[in-house]
Amino acid sequence: MPFAHEVDFRIYGEEMQCVEIELDPQEAVIAETGSFMFMEDGIEMDTVVGDGREQGLWGKLLSVGKRVLTGESLFLAAFTNVSTGKRRITFAAPYAGKIVPFNLAQVGGQIICQKDAFLCAAKGVSLDIALQRRLGTGLFGGEGFIMQKLEGDGLAFLHAGGHVLERTLGVGEVLRIDTGCVVAYTREIDFDIQMVRGIKNMLFGGEGFFYAVLRGPGRVWLQSLPVSRLASRILQYGHGARREEGSILGGLGNLLDGD
Repeated sequence: MPFAHEVDFRIYGEEMQCVEIELDPQEAVIAETGSFMFMEDGIEMDTVVGDGREQGLWGKLLSVGKRVLTGESLFLAAFTNVSTGKRRITFAAPYAGKIVPFNLAQVGGQIICQKDAFLCAAKGVSLDIALQRRLGTGLFGGEGFIMQKLEGDGLAFLHAGGHVLERTLGVGEVLRIDTGCVVAYTREIDFDIQMVRGIKNMLFGGEGFFYAVLRGPGRVWLQSLPVSRLASRILQYGHGARREEGSILGGLGNLLDGD
């Protein structure tokens, strides 16, 4: 595997973040299509299949198939500094949350992440799919079934919704997590699915039927607001009248609850 380009970066913002990446001459970065914000003169863009490392027709077709499984665009954008000096390019997060930088060389050369978490990475970082090995995980894992695998020794940037928590798990230590709240974890982590106990909890708890169960040792990154949860709440408010809008209080009810 070729070494990834060594890029410098700076993250701006709080809730709506963007990352500025500094490229030396001939350095390049790959990014999800639609994440580009702006760049300085001297950087050229090229649309590539997969992560741009595939060779031959079969390799490109296999990469396309993997991208289809993860629900992402079939292509990535590659940005290369073709000038003789340093140039900067900036990528923006798609929704409120945090951009999390990973130096893959410092996390064992691999990270497993949610399929919609990848934002951009130094060219040379490999993007692949990570299928969960257990049958139960595959059938009931929901968002945690098909994930992305990033490999290499360079920098990669993930985007997570809301606030991001990092936990280091000891040997045999367990966390039970909403499947959508898992952003990423290191290769040593054992990932499984566990059914919520109790019929009342399953039917009326509002948290789904299953937990993601992560067992250490290893490191785990969690997000407080999965994009699926955000989208569900927006749709809930976007269809039909709110309860108080047809009541005697009418608009007064909205004022009382802060709307």
